[in-house]
Amino acid sequence: MAVKNKRIRKKRGRPATGQDPVVPVRLPKNHLSALDDWRTEQKPELTRSEAIRRLLEIALSHTKRREPSPDAAKMASKLASKTAEDLLDRSAPAEEQQRRKRRLIRGPSEFREMRKDQPKRQT
Repeated sequence: MAVKNKRIRKKRGRPATGQDPVVPVRLPKNHLSALDDWRTEQKPELTRSEAIRRLLEIALSHTKRREPSPDAAKMASKLASKTAEDLLDRSAPAEEQQRRKRRLIRGPSEFREMRKDQPKRQT
């Protein structure tokens, strides 16, 4: 039996370069020139598309809210305590100084309601 030549039809248009969707974007001239300046400073120099992807990754990585580390929370607490002690009136009795220090560190009640790092009070 002889094998027949089957003709394969080619698809029209440009061949696919990747699986990611294309998102065209319009940029004002000042943004475009700033983008070009930034990308030429990078080593190795980036294409415009790669520069836009990189800058987008940088911007999105900064939008994620990170919880402070326990060490950072301890350090912030120590700094707040020291600053409050520096602001206290030394002529007041020790109990009054401690009460004032607690008020300074905790902040006004209307601001305590907004804090996300503190549990909400049961009313």
